[in-house]
Amino acid sequence: MAITGSLTPDQLQFFNTQGYLVIESFANAEEIDGLTKRMEQLLDEFDCSSTASIFSTKNQQHSTDNYFFESAEKISFFFEEKAFGDDGKLRQPKQLSINKVGHALHELDPAFKSFSSSEKFMRMICSLGYKRPAVKQSMYIFKQPGIGGEVVPHQDNSFLYTEPTTCTGLWLALEDATIVNGCLWAIPGSHKNGLVRRFLRGEQGVYFDRPSPSYDQKDFVPIEVKSGSLVVIHGDLIHQSFENQSPKSRHAYSLHVVDTDGCKWAQDNWIRRKVEPEPLYVS
Repeated sequence: MAITGSLTPDQLQFFNTQGYLVIESFANAEEIDGLTKRMEQLLDEFDCSSTASIFSTKNQQHSTDNYFFESAEKISFFFEEKAFGDDGKLRQPKQLSINKVGHALHELDPAFKSFSSSEKFMRMICSLGYKRPAVKQSMYIFKQPGIGGEVVPHQDNSFLYTEPTTCTGLWLALEDATIVNGCLWAIPGSHKNGLVRRFLRGEQGVYFDRPSPSYDQKDFVPIEVKSGSLVVIHGDLIHQSFENQSPKSRHAYSLHVVDTDGCKWAQDNWIRRKVEPEPLYVS
């Protein structure tokens, strides 16, 4: 399938220089409404008594359980760290307690699959030079009001490693993302310094192969965006987000793409699939 890229030379230059790019109005109001309403339906149908898996980027212990591992090929629900009281019960309704839903929305749910394989997604990815791109994971992230958890500084290539490295993050704002409600922050140009560590899966669970470097918060810049904006993130870019201590949520839909043309998927990545996802297109 021959696809023409949609990014301009100026946009590509900014991305290559800074390590990220904001594409405003990438999704329209109808598309955003469709994704958010579909997620409302999925949450309504979710039986929260069936699992209490908590997502945290500070404590990776949750990642050793089968629920996390199996989520690579399922639609799974993960709670915020602060969602439960001392009695083990939710402090508030499940709709305000979920951290994220992942990691195969783009494959298993018709609404998310349609958007994730749309022509505009393919055209944008084509602009980045992918020859046989495949979405390896997708997440609906809530950043709940008052309890939305921090995401510590990281690189996407740490978690979705290929040789050579090819991961790109695609982060769609479904609500306005501001400093107040936990927008993304990044160190511009940090992608040029390469990958600093990897997140590995071994016999005893998951772990990083080395400690995290120390980062100066003065080096980070906020990436505040309006609903509908897409943030394209280089796999080696150092980025993070802080806790959401505001009364307003910060919903986002995130996908991670890798190239499968001449690139080897690392067998010690946390994602180990029985059936590999089909490529979005073949150049």
